[in-house]
Amino acid sequence: MIETLPDTTVSGISKRLVLLRAEGGATTLSRVLTLLIFSTSEGLEEAVAAANFASREHPMRIIAIALPEGEDRPTWVGEVSRDARQRELGIGDVPVSGLDAEIRVGRDAGAGEVIVLRPRGAVAVDPERLVSGLLLADAPVVVWWSDVWPSRTIDTPLGRLAQRRISDSGGFRDPAAHLTELASGYRAGDTDLAWSRVTLWRAQLAAALDNAPERRITGATVCGTPDSSSTMLLGAWLRLQLGVPVRLLDLPESAGIEWGIQSVTIHSDDADTVIERSRGTFAAITQPGHPRLEVPIPRRGRAQCLVEDLRLLQADQLFGRVLTAGVPLLLADQPEGER
Repeated sequence: MIETLPDTTVSGISKRLVLLRAEGGATTLSRVLTLLIFSTSEGLEEAVAAANFASREHPMRIIAIALPEGEDRPTWVGEVSRDARQRELGIGDVPVSGLDAEIRVGRDAGAGEVIVLRPRGAVAVDPERLVSGLLLADAPVVVWWSDVWPSRTIDTPLGRLAQRRISDSGGFRDPAAHLTELASGYRAGDTDLAWSRVTLWRAQLAAALDNAPERRITGATVCGTPDSSSTMLLGAWLRLQLGVPVRLLDLPESAGIEWGIQSVTIHSDDADTVIERSRGTFAAITQPGHPRLEVPIPRRGRAQCLVEDLRLLQADQLFGRVLTAGVPLLLADQPEGER
């Protein structure tokens, strides 16, 4: 069920939510966290759908803030993704200050409840005041910037309230610039969905290297599309873990390769270990002394990545090391002109 509340207030939303829960016989005792979503209006439904999927494993209250468009967007919002900018073309004038809202429960809200806020004008200037009366008591707060890039998550109005701050560099061009910016302002609790996208690759690489612990590794090559921050994070992880030079190779658009990681090659004295996408969701593993194997490494959507990130509400120490130490080492390995 979706109930629309035009020209409302935070107090009005809270009272109506209590009545809806009483009418439906629902409580908030099973909610384990509050998820705050920042999104453009055009990307809102996709973000809410991903959060609803994640709520089946992590029952929660979802508060989604649909940010004003264009020139009326508050300065604290930051950069919007390239897709969001394209969708904004042709949007007209933004209405005067006010707040519209939706309350979604039942089948429209996964295993929780969804509150959609659409602030206009001056109401959007202070998001902390906007959501403070809607947060679950004594529950962790997680903030997810869906198709928006904040320059320093900890310095944003709601980033300071959160135990976990999730960004997604995968929706932006120039992944090196965005990851470098994230690293410069990194604080414990920051993470990026691009890191969750490489989990399956890291598992397969670890298993392949365990098969030949005595082999001397001399380097590695990670091949992927140039706009993939996951490719860069996987390379940074290898650089940090193996302690050898790692080369990034960008696939040209003419190659017709889907976005993301295409292959990883671990170089050694005798022969190379290669994991490369072969067909559909499968990747082929070839290494000396072992038969060729094909294993599933599906491209993970935002919903699956969000589920994984919400499993860990404390700081991801490995991600912090990869971001702040591994990425600079990786960039230093690249030939001049490719950094």
